[in-house]
Amino acid sequence: MPNRLSNAGHIPQRMCVVCRTKIDKKKLIRFVLLNSEIVFDLNCKIEKRGYYVCNSNDCLQKLENSVKKILRSRNFNGR
Repeated sequence: MPNRLSNAGHIPQRMCVVCRTKIDKKKLIRFVLLNSEIVFDLNCKIEKRGYYVCNSNDCLQKLENSVKKILRSRNFNGR
């Protein structure tokens, strides 16, 4: 039995940028923005700011609009 300060059994959660629901990280798709393009990072190895989206058709279809908001809010410059 782990002590109360241990991280054993902890399941990381992330928020979908489209529907804003918190879900287990393993159930989401990670993507990064490279030169204002969406690049899906299936192995989670790209060393850039990552964003997460649900694996549902509804969220994936609305992803482009959410990316436009991200670019505007962060004054994205492609770095």
